[in-house]
Order: sequence, then C-alpha cells, then structure tokens
Amino acid sequence: MKKVFSFNQEPHVAEVNGHELYFQPEVLGDEFMDAFAELKEAQAAASGIDLDDLSTLDPGKLRTASRGLRLFVARLMLPESAQEFLALEVVKDGTVLSSHQDWEEAQAAADQVAGSRVKYAMPMPDRVLVQLMEWVTELYGGGSNARPTGRSGGSAKASPRGGKSGPARSRSKA
Repeated sequence: MKKVFSFNQEPHVAEVNGHELYFQPEVLGDEFMDAFAELKEAQAAASGIDLDDLSTLDPGKLRTASRGLRLFVARLMLPESAQEFLALEVVKDGTVLSSHQDWEEAQAAADQVAGSRVKYAMPMPDRVLVQLMEWVTELYGGGSNARPTGRSGGSAKASPRGGKSGPARSRSKA
C-alpha cells in the first residue's frame, strides 16, 4: 500500500475590500508556533483592558494588541503582501509626509512634525483583523482537521434501541 503526501504549492489568497493579500502555501509547525507565541506576547502586554470601564482604557495597550494581531497575520503572508500590509504612513491634514515599515521609526518621524500622526497605509477594522487571524489559524494551525466542538448536521444518528417497541407499560410507572 502506498500513501502519497504533497504540499500546497499555490499561495492562499484573502480578499479584503477588493484587495488581495497572498499567504504562504505551507507553513511549518515551528514557524506557525513562533508567530503565535509573538501574538500571545502582544496580548499579554495589552492585558488589563476592561471594555466595561472605558474610563480606564489605555489607547497604547489597544494599539499594542492591534499591532500584535497585524504582525501575526503578516508573518504568514508572502513578503510583498506583508510589506504592503504593514506599511505605515505619517500623515498631517490628509497629506502623507513619509512612509515606513517600523512603528517606532514612523512615530519618531511623526514626533518631528506637530499635528501629524502614524497610520497604516492599509487601514483595516479590528473585526477584519480578527477574521484574518482566525482564517490563518485554521489554515496553518490544523483548525480544519480539528474535531468539531458542537453537533453538526453530518453527525451520525443515534443507534436504534434493541428489542421491539410495544404497547406494554414500564414497570417503573406501574
């Protein structure tokens, strides 16, 4: 008996708002786990966010969590898509002053011009980032092969009870 295994050769593609992002065809387990560990570190750095009490909300912690999520997703992309996905712009009054790949470098450039700020060249709602994270986790983390957590429509039906059913009453009800 012969069993043949093959690797995906074609990149995975996520279309976000009409824009295609290309992901690695295959990711080795260590590579995925390293990226996932970095995501967990970013989440730990942002811990303590209480969405029920917005008066204590630290925007820096939210940015750290969002950046960590973006870095995790980008790490699994092909280089050109990752570079585009992580590109940062320093803007003032809607005008792009400079472009960067590193957050600290972009922030330093923004600090030089009063009233400017750093933003991603490819803005994206957090809900879409979360959906991308879930999708790549399923692609590379074995999510599609994992056992389902709930009952699916394809589940086997219960086995029929043994014996014949009849009109007799149960002794316990007598």
